[in-house]
Amino acid sequence: MFQKILIANRGEIAVRIIRACREMGIKTVAVYSETDREALHAQLADESICIGPGKASESYLDMERILSATIVTKADAIHPGFGFLSENSKFVEMCQKCKITFIGPSAELIHKMGNKSEARKTMIAAGVPVVPGTKEAVFSAEEGLRLAADIGYPVMIKASSGGGGKGMRIAQDEKEFISQFQMAQRESIHAFSDDTMYIEKYIEKPRHIEFQILGDGFGNVVQLGERDCSIQRKHQKLIEESPCSIISDKLRKKMGDTAVKAAKAVGYVNAGTIEFLLDKYSNFYFMEMNTRIQVEHPVTEMVTGLDLIKEQINIAAGLPLSVSQKDVLMRGHAIECRINAEDPKKKFMPCPGKINHLHIPGGNGVRIDTGVYHGYTVTPNYDSMIMKVIVHDKDRQSAIHKMRSTLGEVIIDGITTNIDFQYEILNHKKFQSGDVTTHFILEEFE
Repeated sequence: MFQKILIANRGEIAVRIIRACREMGIKTVAVYSETDREALHAQLADESICIGPGKASESYLDMERILSATIVTKADAIHPGFGFLSENSKFVEMCQKCKITFIGPSAELIHKMGNKSEARKTMIAAGVPVVPGTKEAVFSAEEGLRLAADIGYPVMIKASSGGGGKGMRIAQDEKEFISQFQMAQRESIHAFSDDTMYIEKYIEKPRHIEFQILGDGFGNVVQLGERDCSIQRKHQKLIEESPCSIISDKLRKKMGDTAVKAAKAVGYVNAGTIEFLLDKYSNFYFMEMNTRIQVEHPVTEMVTGLDLIKEQINIAAGLPLSVSQKDVLMRGHAIECRINAEDPKKKFMPCPGKINHLHIPGGNGVRIDTGVYHGYTVTPNYDSMIMKVIVHDKDRQSAIHKMRSTLGEVIIDGITTNIDFQYEILNHKKFQSGDVTTHFILEEFE
């Protein structure tokens, strides 16, 4: 087992990993930017080291600085969390050269499944259903226009290296295809330094369903049930829950078996998610694979009782999975709300600033994952998510009631957040009935 792990991240996920390591008796190293000098993760870790200025490209995204910090502190493994370097195959290769264990899949797997075009080809070869679309990468709008006509409108234009909603555009017809393709490609170049695109049939008003999977180095793969991530705005998730309220046990098993099949097809090792689009006829299609821990992993932990961060660490240390598929039991219902420092009334504009007063609720079945505290200053340098509120109860309606009660207790004074907006969603009749798709926010609130 590892003696010391460096966490190459910040905020609530860094705090989450530090706590798991502490429970396992593993020492931790936190890295922080100059802006994050007073951050909670930097205070909780056994050691902390500054890796550069507030700009992410000069600190949390600087591979050499991260590796230097690992070597200097004599940590024998790196946990990347999510975002930043978590899906960077080059970074994983650099870790291998430095004989540092990367807690996640191999560089080859990250590259293979991180590239959307390559992932599609791999899944097609494995017999996993995919959304109809291009089999090869597309580089020009003119070429894409010809291929889109064969696929049939509307189409989704996606960056091959995309994520977090970046580099994605919908073209309803050939008149707007060129402009939408060019905008998506420019965004991809800016965000990922990659102009590789692909095009697929746009599934109208689907649900976004993802399955959590774990794979070890001995060929064992299990799925830990699904998460419904349909409540999202501009492809950014706002509320996630497990299980999905409209999936039958038969469909759940079929989708779960397909997720395991997909993971085994690539020899997947560590934690990941297989993401599907589910249409109104209960047809599901592979969308992408995330080769890392997800923001919404707590809802799976709440319904299964498993600690996914500890599983990640054990797998990376060469241990087999702690559970087999028959051991995985889902109990009750869990919901997660992402609390962001942003103003929904001003087009969700980020709202950094100092937190003058903070009250975090607790109680049976309530979990708060956060990296903020009373007097903490939220900076404009990073993602606006500052807290995750997670609840668990016997069924979905009980969980909704508990979440409304919990959000009603949260006090974050000094900055504007999306808590009231989350409350509006929870009170909406369609959400309460489970009648939602990925268009819910667009149709009901915008």
